[in-house]
Amino acid sequence: MAATVTRVGDGVYRVVEDGRAAIVYVAATSAGSWAFANGDVFRTRSADEAPVKSRPRAGRATTSQITAPMPATVLKVNVKPGDTVAKCDVLVVLEAMKMELPMRAPGAATVTTVSCREGELVQADAVLVALGPGAA
Repeated sequence: MAATVTRVGDGVYRVVEDGRAAIVYVAATSAGSWAFANGDVFRTRSADEAPVKSRPRAGRATTSQITAPMPATVLKVNVKPGDTVAKCDVLVVLEAMKMELPMRAPGAATVTTVSCREGELVQADAVLVALGPGAA
């Protein structure tokens, strides 16, 4: 079954597919476009590339970086270097396309670096917080 897309406002669309509705927010710059739907961010760098689902970077290595999924404003920084965090703790809250985007810890860790401040405009892929191994 085909999806039905209805423009609700500037950069805001209602998508209905198989009886399920979702609101999708879309933003575009010369560097690419971003869509935010159901807590996921999708990014396209150019018209020739397919969309890529973006998540905060958190590998299995001993350190990880939480990066901005799209251009945004930092609303709140909840951590400082040395803080220990648990899985799903909100580290930073961003605002993009009139939506708040909580950036969460991927697992237990210790904050090693905070590279953003409240009110700052950050670009896509900007490192917000670096995490090291969790406390023993």
